[in-house]
Amino acid sequence: MHHHGAPPLDLVQAGPYEFRLERLGAMRVPGVVFASRELLPEGGDEALRQVADVATLPGIVVASYAMPDVHWGYGFPIGGVAATDVDDGGVVSPGGVGFDISCGVRLLAADLDAAALRRVMRPLMDGLGRVIPRGAGRGAVWQVSGRRQLEAVLAGGSRYAVEQGHGGERDLMRCEDAGAVADADPEQVSARAMERGLGQVGSLGGGNHFLEVQRVDEVPDEAAAAAFGLRPGQVCVMIHCGSRGLGHQICTDHVRAMEAAMPRYGIEVPDRQLACAPVASPEGRAYLGAMAAAANYGRANRQLLAEAARRIFADAAGATLDLVYDVSHNLAKLETHRVDGADRRLCVHRKGATLALPPGHPGLPEDLRASGQPVLIPGTMGTSSWVLTGVPGGRAFHSTCHGAGRRLSRHQAIRTVGGKELRARLESRGIAVRGASWRGLAEETPDAYKDVSAVVEAAEGAGLCRRVARLTPLGVVKG
Repeated sequence: MHHHGAPPLDLVQAGPYEFRLERLGAMRVPGVVFASRELLPEGGDEALRQVADVATLPGIVVASYAMPDVHWGYGFPIGGVAATDVDDGGVVSPGGVGFDISCGVRLLAADLDAAALRRVMRPLMDGLGRVIPRGAGRGAVWQVSGRRQLEAVLAGGSRYAVEQGHGGERDLMRCEDAGAVADADPEQVSARAMERGLGQVGSLGGGNHFLEVQRVDEVPDEAAAAAFGLRPGQVCVMIHCGSRGLGHQICTDHVRAMEAAMPRYGIEVPDRQLACAPVASPEGRAYLGAMAAAANYGRANRQLLAEAARRIFADAAGATLDLVYDVSHNLAKLETHRVDGADRRLCVHRKGATLALPPGHPGLPEDLRASGQPVLIPGTMGTSSWVLTGVPGGRAFHSTCHGAGRRLSRHQAIRTVGGKELRARLESRGIAVRGASWRGLAEETPDAYKDVSAVVEAAEGAGLCRRVARLTPLGVVKG
């Protein structure tokens, strides 16, 4: 990238699923990469260099972490976790959240077995193909009437959607932050970001976003699965999407503002994509308020898509869908953690990394206290996805991986397979595909990704989480 003169990184194996980058140069803390040897980034210097760069951020504590699905990203690697001490000059960096703010996953469980789905599969998939807006264009489940209503979405998230009659109380209980992040500040969202967000509430978008109909395939942890409401053979719906053009614009706006402000705070970063500002500064607070607003937009988005899926399941299969959980994997949160024997207020950046609260955590709803938090890991299109749970003493501030992690760029992926061929391959394995462009399909070929089961195995081996259930696809609606 931009580090031609930088010294080579010294990566030392510290455990079966752990590698360390010792402090070097301006690094304030070591880097820690949770991975097996096979999963280490290939020629992965770029992603590893980013782990080292993040370790230079003001106020960073313990380590700059990378998850087993780590790959190169904007500023921070995707699969990066970093916490800064709010009361000790800790910064917030938009690159530590990424462009798709609050991109995340929602899992719904049907009162239906896969065997019973076969007779209604075609009308069900056609119905989903019809009601789920996707791709880069406009169109959404719910037309927001204008700026005032969009502000209500930004302030209230899923809670506002449910108040408007789109869903029920359980949808809030089983959502991270009970469906809405408290500190949202729609004032910090630019007119351009608002404009981009207006027509897209309740839409999938492109890239690796999808709505997938799945079956529970394998249940390594029956007690946790039962607490989550999952059983072998059951039909589920997984929705993976984020905050669309609104989140992207917020990232762009605030990176620009912070880049201009850094000299005032005497902050220097090794890469301008790591632009940041103290959490307590006006710029830091403005970003966190806008980021929270985008998080609420993302949650409302998934809530509305879930409602659309519920209508189709009721019509086509006479089935209901209950929310298992909804969790983001691109977010910064203010959390209290024990560091060096003292409770510290930290700003925890998780970018392509999922919060994984352990059993007994006060942030969990009553009915999940004993099991720990459901962690939702989407696989690659047409491969399996996983449900995990948080573990006691979870490392990296209770974080784990977020998916398979790219191996090939979109550009490289297109050269390996044609979209038509890929669709035929999926359908020959009994996976129904609806509504994707050929190019979009080819960009998301499973060959472009690491093996999600290897990623999940490494995350469990590293003590970040525990496997609860494996889900395999029956049908996919693709951005």
